[in-house]
Amino acid sequence: MSNTIEPKIFCAIDMADMDHALKIIQSVVKQGCGLKLGLEFYNRYGPDGVKRVQDEAGNPPIFLDLKYHDIPNTVAGAVREASKLGVMYLNMHASGGLEMMKAAREACEPGTKLLGVTVLTSLDDDNLSSIGQIASAEHMVQRLTELAQLAGLDGVVCSAHEIKMLRKNSGQDFVLMVPGIRPAGSAQDDQKRIMTPEEAMVAGATHLVIGRPITKSDDPAKAVKDILSSL
Repeated sequence: MSNTIEPKIFCAIDMADMDHALKIIQSVVKQGCGLKLGLEFYNRYGPDGVKRVQDEAGNPPIFLDLKYHDIPNTVAGAVREASKLGVMYLNMHASGGLEMMKAAREACEPGTKLLGVTVLTSLDDDNLSSIGQIASAEHMVQRLTELAQLAGLDGVVCSAHEIKMLRKNSGQDFVLMVPGIRPAGSAQDDQKRIMTPEEAMVAGATHLVIGRPITKSDDPAKAVKDILSSL
C-alpha cells in the first residue's frame, strides 16, 4: 500500500524514458509530491512499471489515471486488478453510468479511493455541443458528480472552474482532484478550463494535478517547492 499521507500535488508523469522519469519522480517525491501515472505511462510499462516506481521511489502516493469506461462487468474487473497495485487513487469516466460506478466500487480493493471523471479539461461548451451534448460543461459536471456520489465514489476529477460549485453542493469530505492547473506565466498547452494552484486551493480543491510546468522545468524539485510555498 502506498504512503498514506495525501499530498496536495500529484505530478503527472507521462514520458517514454523510464530512467528520465525516475529521476524526476525521485526529486519531486522528496518534496512531498504524489505521482499521477496515466495512459501513456501505463500502456508503455504496465503494472510492472507502476511497481518499479513504487519500489524505487519509496512507495509514494500514486493516482493511477486510467479513466476506465466500459460495461459494468468489464470496468469492475479492471478496477479489481488495478487496485491490487495498492495505489492511492484510481478513476473511471462517470459518464459510464451509475451501474458501472457501483460495480467498480464493489470490486475495488480497500485502501484505494475511486474517482469519477466528469468533463475533461480539454473540453469546453463548444466541444460538447459538437458531439451532440446540449448541456453546458458546468451542468454536466454537476450531474455526473451527483451520480458519482450516489454510486459511493470517493470524489471526482473536475476542472478548476467547477470547484466552488461542487464543494458547496458535495460537502467537505468529497475529494476534488483538479487537473488543468497552470502556475502564473505557464503555457496553457491543450487545456481550456485552467486556473493557478493558489486559486484552485482557495476555491476548495483537495488535490492538484500538475504536469508540464514541473516535468519540463530545469529544476522539477524547485518547481514543486515554489508551487507548494504559494499555497
